[in-house]
Amino acid sequence: MRTVGTVSRGVRCPVIREGDDLVQIVTQSILECAEEQGIAFQDRDIVAVTEAVVARAQGNYATTDEIAQDCREKFGADEIAITFPIMSRNRIAICLKGIAKAFKKVYILMSYPSDEVGNHLFEEDLLDEKGVNPWSDVLDEKQYRDLFGYEKHPFTGVDYVEYFGGLFRSEGCEPVFIFGNDVRAVLRHTKNVLCCDIHTRERSRRRLLAAGAEKVLLLSDLMNRPVTGSGYNEQFGLLGSNKATEDRVKLFPRDCRQFVESLQQSLQQATGKRMEALIYGDGAFKDPVGKIWELADPVVSPAYTAGLEGQPNELKLKYLADNDFANLSGDELTAAIKDSISHKEADLKGAMASQGTTPRRLTDLIGSLCDLTSGSGDKGTPIIWIQGYFDNFAK
Repeated sequence: MRTVGTVSRGVRCPVIREGDDLVQIVTQSILECAEEQGIAFQDRDIVAVTEAVVARAQGNYATTDEIAQDCREKFGADEIAITFPIMSRNRIAICLKGIAKAFKKVYILMSYPSDEVGNHLFEEDLLDEKGVNPWSDVLDEKQYRDLFGYEKHPFTGVDYVEYFGGLFRSEGCEPVFIFGNDVRAVLRHTKNVLCCDIHTRERSRRRLLAAGAEKVLLLSDLMNRPVTGSGYNEQFGLLGSNKATEDRVKLFPRDCRQFVESLQQSLQQATGKRMEALIYGDGAFKDPVGKIWELADPVVSPAYTAGLEGQPNELKLKYLADNDFANLSGDELTAAIKDSISHKEADLKGAMASQGTTPRRLTDLIGSLCDLTSGSGDKGTPIIWIQGYFDNFAK
């Protein structure tokens, strides 16, 4: 029996700059890795590239002035409300600076006790201690401070209310904080709303419009076209952006399908093998200690080749061993399980023998594996090469 199943490798490459031929760089890096490590290429190997270097090679950036110009043109008002910005200096702070430049006054609705990706303003147990119902109680800033004080985030040491307020005031915009979990709470102040939530954004817009809002935009509606020669993303706009400098953000990459198909073709020409390719961003998993759900991007993978479509279709080995073949052991048990896998149905959805397998899309699982392999710091491995992912016990 071959003893190795799935292997995920982080692959180093040169630092990517705007205008670089990323398909060629990734292909060459994979070839050099294979030669250095003595690795044989296989059909259905997966080569993944982080969205950050794809966007950087494209030069897909926007400045705070360009964000402000887009806001002014699309809202045509002096004051708006923004709803549910996540508490992240990397993800939203520079976008907020651009938004602040566009308006004289902004009402900021903060969800509590945490944002949608799990960053906490304060410990959830304080709600019970203070007798606050987060689903119905709407607080102003004084009420919030009187109840919960000046809590700093345990990981970053930042009081995000103070931090966001400072960003707006530094741009000459008056921030007014509201704390609540019903997006419609802002409508008593203004009918113009920018929804800053990520995964709940369409529901927020529907609820606001049904409640009488006049103009509701999402972060995906900003920077979805070039502004004076800026970068842009037609589908996601400012969603998925990251801080580049104090006055510029890197947007989510565009033309992603074209990139992964070009990379697949390049790898096949170089290796003779039909590999799969994808672009990955944040993984989709939750930190049990910090309570942060990692997925601050709108999707785990903005593009992937056709062979990565779908969900796993797997049998649970421990179920087979404990139930169907409980009376077997040793080579006889191994042979019986392999036979079951080799003859499993094409769609096991609802089958008892598949219970406990992960009912998630392949790209979400693979993208999460890539994110965990590459990390978010100084490992210097923006390319991930995965082998054996589609293997099973019978192969």
